[in-house]
Amino acid sequence: MELRLPTPGCNADTNRNGLTADDVFAGMTEHLFFSLGKLAPAANHHDLYMALSHAVRDRLMTRYLAGIEAISATPKRVVAYLSAEFLVGPQLGNNLLMLGIQEQASEALRRFGVNSLEQITEMEEEPGLGNGGLGRLAACYLESLSSLEIPATGYGIRYEFGIFDQLIRDGWQVEITDKWLKGGWPWEVPHPDQSCFVGFGGRTESYQDDLGHYRVRWIPVEHAIGIPHDVPVLGYRVNTCNRLRLWRADAAESFDFYAFNIGDFYGAVEEKVGSETLSKVLYPNDGTDEGRRLRLKQQHFFVSCSLQDMLRSLERRGLPVTDFPKHWTVQLNDTHPAIAVAELMRLLIDDKRLTWDQAWEITSQSLAYTNHTLLPEALEKWGLDLFGSLLPRHLELIFEINRRFLQQVRLRFPGNEAILRKVSIIDEEGRKAVRMAHLATVASHHVNGVAALHSDLVKSQLFPEFASLWPEKFTNITNGVTPRRWLALANPPLAALVSEAIGEGWVADLAQLRRLEPLQHDRSFLERWEQSKLAGKKHLAQYIHRTNGLLVDPSSLFDVQVKRIHEYKRQHLNALQVIAQYLRIKNGLADGEAPRTVIFGGKAAPGYYMAKLIIRFINGIAETINSDPDMEGRLRVVFLADYTVKLGEKVYPSADLSEQISTAGLEASGTGNMKFAMNGALTIGTLDGANVEIREQVEAENFFLFGHTTEEIATLHASGYRPWDLVHTIEELPEVIRLVEQGHFSHGDGDLFRPLLQNLIGRDPFYVFADFSAYLKAQQEVNRAWADRERWNRMSLLNSARSGFFSSDRSIGEYAERIWQVAPFPVTISCDLD
Repeated sequence: MELRLPTPGCNADTNRNGLTADDVFAGMTEHLFFSLGKLAPAANHHDLYMALSHAVRDRLMTRYLAGIEAISATPKRVVAYLSAEFLVGPQLGNNLLMLGIQEQASEALRRFGVNSLEQITEMEEEPGLGNGGLGRLAACYLESLSSLEIPATGYGIRYEFGIFDQLIRDGWQVEITDKWLKGGWPWEVPHPDQSCFVGFGGRTESYQDDLGHYRVRWIPVEHAIGIPHDVPVLGYRVNTCNRLRLWRADAAESFDFYAFNIGDFYGAVEEKVGSETLSKVLYPNDGTDEGRRLRLKQQHFFVSCSLQDMLRSLERRGLPVTDFPKHWTVQLNDTHPAIAVAELMRLLIDDKRLTWDQAWEITSQSLAYTNHTLLPEALEKWGLDLFGSLLPRHLELIFEINRRFLQQVRLRFPGNEAILRKVSIIDEEGRKAVRMAHLATVASHHVNGVAALHSDLVKSQLFPEFASLWPEKFTNITNGVTPRRWLALANPPLAALVSEAIGEGWVADLAQLRRLEPLQHDRSFLERWEQSKLAGKKHLAQYIHRTNGLLVDPSSLFDVQVKRIHEYKRQHLNALQVIAQYLRIKNGLADGEAPRTVIFGGKAAPGYYMAKLIIRFINGIAETINSDPDMEGRLRVVFLADYTVKLGEKVYPSADLSEQISTAGLEASGTGNMKFAMNGALTIGTLDGANVEIREQVEAENFFLFGHTTEEIATLHASGYRPWDLVHTIEELPEVIRLVEQGHFSHGDGDLFRPLLQNLIGRDPFYVFADFSAYLKAQQEVNRAWADRERWNRMSLLNSARSGFFSSDRSIGEYAERIWQVAPFPVTISCDLD
């Protein structure tokens, strides 16, 4: 389509729309003067970052506003992606790539005396609006939605303080506040005129409306205002620029003059402080009652604001509320936004005066739910006391939803009380609670897992009763990651080599990487492939030297495990293997082993003691090994503090070996495994999550497999797994354990890591010892492959060439076709520049 906008909407000023180096320079100069109040000679690097960012944002806004006008003129179904996390990463470099003006921006910066674009992009504070894979997946999906020209809005929370910054002191993780907004963030546009009102607590009362119908009104005792901040999300070389709408909480009444005047100075601002806490911090500690209360309030806050925003969009365009499913398809990214079921019902019944059947039809036609884990902590449950005190009307609606649902189950399974207990939205065991995953499953038209194995386990282990009730609801859509950020932007040397070989079409269509396969027999190309990988390793080595004070050899095998620290992800299995390698070197038994730099990174939840002890364990091992002269040129261990998207852009291009070693059946999918493969790293891993599909795609001979399968783990568990009986039957393990017990990695303190060892020997809940021997054998196969450089380079190339399936474009295409039923809606901008 062609969209003609009036000049003010189009903003025909070439300084704000042009894409040449002159245009970018002019835009920067203008913003330095008018937006930042600086003259160019006085501008520092942060000033130049802000000026360039504002100039780039100007170019995004033309496309962003054009898309809004296009949807208004020709209503289309829009995807609403509700997620408590959006780990969007740095924006400047990504948006320059999307616009295709990286060279132009570099030229503009040279005129300011800056010779490297990276000097300016490094100035950007990264918004810590996510905890890990869940939030990063949401960000990849928003980018792919724009690149595929599918209208969408991401909805989340504008946390003032994101996930903590991680310091390492004396080997321990220390959390400090993530003040990502301290220097200003130029990528957001606040819209206070589009604020929403959200209530909490209070009571409900029944009444009859003007037509004599029974109605219920909710009378909250606490209120907050949600103020939207929009972040434009541009697609790759297209005009579609969707938005991420993040809600900031404000008080309905900011200042109580009466309280102030009588000397109650805290009371004067108490409501403001309490309301603004809603968007203050990502994931408050839910180990306390107040923490759980705040977390539930956060979820209701952003979900209510988002649904009100969608309904208001219909009103603004004069569309009937009954057409909601025609114009919005709402995806719940895990259980955090599952309160949307009750809130949408409340808005439709209480505010819009629809009947129950009308409201339920709209709700069940609009919502879809993605399950991301089989772990209990992610399947949220809220005690009825807490839930009822905060959301009394919602609890009434959930009770009624559950009553009607259980009646259907009784008709299907008469007399089967056991199945009723299993599927009930209300958990009747112990302290009664609302099971949010059950609520989402009952109300959604589709429920999807995020990898083939995971989706099978969702149906067979997590929700078998639901799957028998509604087999048509359950489907799989394997996760994906955007190749723009994770290859084109993060790995310029490799991206340039690929583009030289097969053209630039792969950036928008990752399946084209298959055209690299014939080059696997070209020795000259494989040598260039190795050199491009080496460039990424040198870049990370410089970073390690700068931040850790450690010199590492870029020609060594970079063996990398970066992800959230959790026992099921088994960083301690990797750490034990490193000790075994250390012992082989010390004992003169390491002939033929590849020189390695073993790299860890990731954050542990502040209240998760065992995960924090694993970090201390890794750093203890690193300190001992890195100070031992016998390890020179043989083995180095690095823990990268404060792992973020920005740091990930350095790590993924540098990896030779990707450690994906979680206990089979526990990792839903993983996305780091995809980023590593895309950048030519080989995987050593279990048959868990998307590892299964990665191995299928790259083929078995290009993947280092080890460990028990999901079924074998279940058999071990059923037969009474006794890890203490295994210790002395596994080669190398007794000596590894003895060294740890003696305090070799803790300055002689034999007690420091005792809880970790006791947990492994006494329980081993994630089957570390069960997989240890197979893991060592797989690592030996890694050594043999590394010794044959041509073989390794060929395997690396094939991992990248066959990673096209793991593009988030493919994932979003499947969501669009099978769940959302939406189509691309290209936006053409045609402006009169006379």
